[in-house]
Amino acid sequence: MQIIAALVSLVATGAFAQDVKRHPIPNSTFPIARAVEVPGGLTTVYVSGMVPPLVDDKADKNSADAYGSTETQTVGVIKIIEATLKDIGLTLGDVVKMQVFLVGDPRMGGKMDFAGFMKGYTQFFGTPAQPNLPARSAMQIAGLINPGWLVEIEVTAVRK
Repeated sequence: MQIIAALVSLVATGAFAQDVKRHPIPNSTFPIARAVEVPGGLTTVYVSGMVPPLVDDKADKNSADAYGSTETQTVGVIKIIEATLKDIGLTLGDVVKMQVFLVGDPRMGGKMDFAGFMKGYTQFFGTPAQPNLPARSAMQIAGLINPGWLVEIEVTAVRK
């Protein structure tokens, strides 16, 4: 009986808890994880796709001018995700998977601005303050509900 009580105590205090394991891309400094392992017993949190906030309320609300460049939109979206995670007791460091949907920028001939996305993304991930890298997919899509939106991001996080 004492052994069972001791085991229950160890589990309850996290002594048996395993950490999330992030596998870097070999011989690369690209700021994503090649893979992420989440041990059993952790809670998975799926955060809905977030879209950019309005940055210019004088611009047409259906134009990219109202929401900014891909970089500006990326920063705005990640800040919204960060606030959402904070509201539920998590941080960007708890993100294990990210899916990024980029619309071709009309100012770039309809091509997605991946460099602009990366400028925004690397302000939050792979920094000394927040080194945890998620597994990530980024893709160009035909469009989002608002024609001014160039970025939508959804994440999966884990609660330890």
